[in-house]
Amino acid sequence: MDSMSLSFGSSVVWYGVPHHSHGHSHSRSRNRTQNPSIGVIRLGISAPLVKKRHWKQGEFPATSQPDTPRKTPLKNLKKKLDKKNNAKAWVNTVTESLSERIDKKHWLQALQVFDMLREQTFYQPKEGTYMKLIVLLGKSGQPQRAHQLFTTMIEEGLEPTPELYTALLAAYCKSNLIDEAFSLLNEMKKLPLCQPDVFTYSTLIKVCVDAFKFDLVELLYQEMAERAIMPNTVTQNIVLGGYGKAGKFDQMEKVLSSMLESTTCKPDVWTMNTIISVFGNMGQIDMMEKWYEKFRNFGIEPETRTFNILIGAYGKRRMFDKMSSVMEYMRKLQFPWTTSTYNNVIEVFADAGDARHMECTFDQMRAEGMKADTKTFCCLINGYAKAGLFHKVISCVRLAGKFEIPQNTAFYNAVLSACAKAEDLMEIERVFQRMKDSQCQPDNTTYTIMIEAYRKEGMNDKIYYLEQEKQMMTTHDKEVSHIEDETFS
Repeated sequence: MDSMSLSFGSSVVWYGVPHHSHGHSHSRSRNRTQNPSIGVIRLGISAPLVKKRHWKQGEFPATSQPDTPRKTPLKNLKKKLDKKNNAKAWVNTVTESLSERIDKKHWLQALQVFDMLREQTFYQPKEGTYMKLIVLLGKSGQPQRAHQLFTTMIEEGLEPTPELYTALLAAYCKSNLIDEAFSLLNEMKKLPLCQPDVFTYSTLIKVCVDAFKFDLVELLYQEMAERAIMPNTVTQNIVLGGYGKAGKFDQMEKVLSSMLESTTCKPDVWTMNTIISVFGNMGQIDMMEKWYEKFRNFGIEPETRTFNILIGAYGKRRMFDKMSSVMEYMRKLQFPWTTSTYNNVIEVFADAGDARHMECTFDQMRAEGMKADTKTFCCLINGYAKAGLFHKVISCVRLAGKFEIPQNTAFYNAVLSACAKAEDLMEIERVFQRMKDSQCQPDNTTYTIMIEAYRKEGMNDKIYYLEQEKQMMTTHDKEVSHIEDETFS
């Protein structure tokens, strides 16, 4: 194993996001050029006969009419306008920087820029900005910070809305904090202007479905009926997927039958994708193909995501001929290959430890100008680790930093898993510390990877501390949520 050992310590370079300068001077110059009021106006005014004076460009001689209010010299006016334009350029720079970090899913840096924005004199709180940040924090596994931001928003005088509440509720749901999500639902029901709608209930139904808590799903359906809120196609698709994953195929077909009979909640291509994804993930290719044909007979046409699901399912079963056929069919029908298409193929080769074909697929992806994402690099890291090419894991981590790929929990887990395969316990600890320093929340997979690595070496003391830390983190999160809920209510 010595020949395959990996010292990440001196090799893995963690790239931070560079602090770009957005060219303040360029922005100022552009704003001045576009402002027509800055040009110098030449007026024909005669100088007095008593004393001749050479006026500077842009200045005017004093007049002999004291009642006429004195005009502001143009150079002073120009300075004021320049200052105003500079302020506008600064506003644009900060807001653009915030938008850029939100788009790149860099939640921590987005919060830092937002804090800087709030300190400026021109700052005005906007509902849209808070909405984007709360959604980003929810997707990044930061529900407590999302709640803090929500509280700050109210302190700044913005009124909460059903949409903002639903976004915050979704943040808790994405972290599987079901009790906290239901607590927010109860808060909404107490506020006349923030009553829950079909999107609120659909979000809650999804987290309950994912946790296989179908008793809560039934209660939510009853509550919707009492409030005269009709489930829409999205709601039904969520429940369909949940029943399918749980193997409750009778209930799944029952829901689908009700959709086919409905006049307001007809099945759509997402229904099709949901059903074939259920069977595809289970490896039941025959059932997947059967339902695909059924939906085609219903008159529902496939889309790019439909084909991506088929590609992923065929790939997991090593049915490369069918996988290739679907990809060729997409080209024939002019359906574009997307990032998900390439990710599915890369994942297939990664799971097989086929680094050569994995690299070829990734190179083709880049050649076609397709943007890689976090899943792309997770698959690459897993593939190289499985193939024993640990030096390429290092290159992959560097490239992810160069591309400014969001380094979320899944990304760190992939790197930790690679370190574990390389039996590099020192680097495991470094990566784990880096993960915490970047305020990326470890999950059960994180601790499982590390505990298993320590168990192989018989390091029971390390295992004990990890288990204690995991327990403390879980308890702390619950306490913070409870305190925030009580404070907010």
